[in-house]
Amino acid sequence: MKLLKDDGRIQEDTVIVLGSFDGIHIGHRKLIETAIEIGQMLGIQSMVYTFGNHPLSVINSHRTPKLIMSNKVKIEYFEKLGVDLLALTQFNSEFMEWSPEEFIRLLTEKYGAKHIIVGYNYRFGYKNLGDVELLKSMQKNLGFELHVVNPVKIGDTPVSSTLIRGLIIEGQIATANKFLGHSFVMDGIVIRGKQIGRTIGFPTINIDYNIKNLVPRGGVYYTVAEIEGQYFKGITNVGYNPTVNGNKLSIETHLLDFDKDVYDNYFKLHFIDRIRDEKKFKNIELLKRQIQKDKEFVEQQIMWF
Repeated sequence: MKLLKDDGRIQEDTVIVLGSFDGIHIGHRKLIETAIEIGQMLGIQSMVYTFGNHPLSVINSHRTPKLIMSNKVKIEYFEKLGVDLLALTQFNSEFMEWSPEEFIRLLTEKYGAKHIIVGYNYRFGYKNLGDVELLKSMQKNLGFELHVVNPVKIGDTPVSSTLIRGLIIEGQIATANKFLGHSFVMDGIVIRGKQIGRTIGFPTINIDYNIKNLVPRGGVYYTVAEIEGQYFKGITNVGYNPTVNGNKLSIETHLLDFDKDVYDNYFKLHFIDRIRDEKKFKNIELLKRQIQKDKEFVEQQIMWF
């Protein structure tokens, strides 16, 4: 997959899929698979055009939602899905003023769009004035063919990033993962914590996560850490460690069958399910007993990978 710079141009015809793609859930995958299928059928490259930052971060920063997926992880997923070209453009004040017509003209003139794929509720351009009906009216003049993908549902519920974000915030990770079609992932660098877990026989690794990204509801989770291409089951505490340490939010994970120094290493943490609420114990011994029970639970789970 080729990652396009903001000033890049494409000299060949393309089939372009548009959207925010936060989380790359099963609805997004339907859009991408449609673009790839058309591209392969016509012998032209498939391309994703999206923004590297949420538009609300520029339009109204106070309303900016936390992101389900970091750009680093998003790029990896696009590549795994088989996308040929990716434009991960920075949304700025200039883009905010573009009319819908100017934006679509950019896609045809700069990126050679001959086919454009969008979801049924896609909106774009200045004040989100552009919609599917406008795209339909622009096809002939700009020389592209529009493909509108219907909503993907689980039961009667349409899949959306907003819905998934709410589920993760509530700690309903297993349900969120069904709508995503993969595990919810946080990624970052391993940093040093207070190393209290080591003193009670359960050493942990702490993640230095981006505050712009979504954090699940506080509690204890069954997770899988991906470090240097290997996968390890884990018990992750999201919260304030009320028994041993105070009031700073942390995400720390005890990994099973793992004993390496990985400080400063990049890793991904796949959240699989929520085990229990965070709890303050009367003493360290009761905390150790509970962690042992959590460990036994995780050991019995089937690895997702």
